[in-house]
Amino acid sequence: MRELTVQDVEYAVTGGALLGGGGGGWPHEGRAIGRLATELGNPTLATLDEFDDDDLLVTVALVGAPAAKEKYVKPVHYVRAIEMLESRLDRPVAGIITNENGPGTTVNGWLQSAMLGVPVVDAPCNGRAHPTGVMGSIGLHKLQGYTSVQAAVGGAGEQKLEMVVSGSLTVVSGIIREMSVRAGGLVAVARNPVTVRYAREHCAVGGITQTIELGKRMAEAQPAGGQAVMDAALTFLGGDVVHTGVVDFVNLETKGGFDVGTVRIGNVELTFWNEYMTLEQGGRRLATFPDLIMTIDQHTGQPVITAEIAVGREVAVVRVPKQQLKLGAGMQDPELFRAVETTIGKSVISYVFE
Repeated sequence: MRELTVQDVEYAVTGGALLGGGGGGWPHEGRAIGRLATELGNPTLATLDEFDDDDLLVTVALVGAPAAKEKYVKPVHYVRAIEMLESRLDRPVAGIITNENGPGTTVNGWLQSAMLGVPVVDAPCNGRAHPTGVMGSIGLHKLQGYTSVQAAVGGAGEQKLEMVVSGSLTVVSGIIREMSVRAGGLVAVARNPVTVRYAREHCAVGGITQTIELGKRMAEAQPAGGQAVMDAALTFLGGDVVHTGVVDFVNLETKGGFDVGTVRIGNVELTFWNEYMTLEQGGRRLATFPDLIMTIDQHTGQPVITAEIAVGREVAVVRVPKQQLKLGAGMQDPELFRAVETTIGKSVISYVFE
């Protein structure tokens, strides 16, 4: 177990911005929460080997659309969600795991760790960001009779909401997503307690350490310019640059608690559902979620998330094959990808599970 530092925050957000694949929250919000955690206390990072097999771990997440205009989630909401969930459990929470890696989500749990004295565990539900809660449920939706328990907090004034709900994982995840819309677009969530034994077999073990190391390499390359940053990142992850150019077209809609849209850069088209889902060039498919697809600013080498992509921006489009990523069990079920096909209107399953 080691203490997480302000430098770790910077590395985690930078590396998470790339592994977010366009989603996973806003970098500035990730930095703010991470830095606040180190100011308020001593967040710690632990490996699964430091726990007993039957110790209980809880997933924390932010659910909603990063581009939502009325979103309102404060630090107290993060802690409140865990306290609400823990009140429904028969034993204390031993560790906290984040649902995914992204610029905001990699530091999920750091504030709770600092304030509650519970360590963050180096085993995110997924080593990259993903759109739906079920995708980050580490295969729990397949367990017959499993009851999902989730607590969510967010919103202000008339939109303020707190909820603890239990039921089938798919139904409960949908309720939480709907709640995020009613709360202004985003809620802090604590959910789905599992044992360390289960996490060891279904989580993206080592995903936080990998993200911090990625961010460190990107930061160390920064003085040499944007190209050097991209080179360092893609060498580490095993990816490549597909295209560079100026963004010609962006269509982004926030609906149903998600950011959905299309980006075109020359003859390259990207679709996204919070995260980039497909990459096509001249009509030919070059990458499909959960492959990592990302836009990077050509000048700075910093990732550009889907919520801030804009016409006229000079970007590089990069990809990393899914085989090179640390993925959780939620990325192994074809049924969970049907919603992607419905949302973006393109074939996905046949590319991912061919």
